[in-house]
Amino acid sequence: MKILSYRFEGQISFGPKVKKEEAVWDVLAIQDTLQVLPSFPTTIVEGIANGMDFVEQMRKLAEAASKSEEPTQFKRTFSSIEWLSPIPRTPKNIFGVGRNYADHAKEMGLEVAPENLMIFTKSPTTIAADEETLSVHSNVTSSFDYEGELAVVISKKGDNVPKKLAYDHIFGYTIANDLTARDLQSKHQQFFLGKSLKGSCPMGPYIVTKDELPDPQSLSIVTKVNDELRQNGHTRDMIFSVEELIAQISALVTLEPGDVILTGTPSGVGKGFNPPKFLAAGDTVKISVEGIGTLSNRFE
Repeated sequence: MKILSYRFEGQISFGPKVKKEEAVWDVLAIQDTLQVLPSFPTTIVEGIANGMDFVEQMRKLAEAASKSEEPTQFKRTFSSIEWLSPIPRTPKNIFGVGRNYADHAKEMGLEVAPENLMIFTKSPTTIAADEETLSVHSNVTSSFDYEGELAVVISKKGDNVPKKLAYDHIFGYTIANDLTARDLQSKHQQFFLGKSLKGSCPMGPYIVTKDELPDPQSLSIVTKVNDELRQNGHTRDMIFSVEELIAQISALVTLEPGDVILTGTPSGVGKGFNPPKFLAAGDTVKISVEGIGTLSNRFE
């Protein structure tokens, strides 16, 4: 199932994409009108905490709406909504993974791939949406860079999660651009400030539930800047797999529903070129991940 968040007539909502249509089912309106279920979550994070039961609930609501006398009253066309990030605000953490692809580690100056996991966080205020116009923050940085990534959405609280049980804690996957001010990252000798400028974590356009992407290590990642191919990677090349990331992070930090893990970026970031190719006003970045879609943002 492809799930999106959106604003319609001033109200934030969510729902599954209508199959073969450029529209979304308004599941809150369906439940309110048809009373299909005894109860239903009112926010997407609340729903994600219910795991695949939440997906089944939305399937039942969409089926009831399609069989109703007037199905169109429960559909919101893409042209009538404002797209939001699939998770408009995480309740707790956006975890980033540094140098999780050997080629990217090399282009960032490491001759040998990291043996240990490198984790940082981004502020929840960095979250932005697909097709949202974002700032290059030229007033504070001259080296704003892109990083196309597969993002994992956590559905189940977990401490010390064994690798073999990691997928039980996943709700689904989306696309993220881990935008980074390289000069601030270097100046402050840590990652948080350089990776937490406003709008520096666009995500979307959808969350694709894990049943539709059973193997997160089998996906291509392509990033284009102004239609120029910059990154052409594959998740099989991660140093630490998705299940390893969940196991290692949860060994030290409690994972909670709505947490997002950015799994690292392949080679081809702006800093990796000679001379570097950082973002400028007027640029458009498009990141495509197999099975999910394309995240697109213009910069000013």
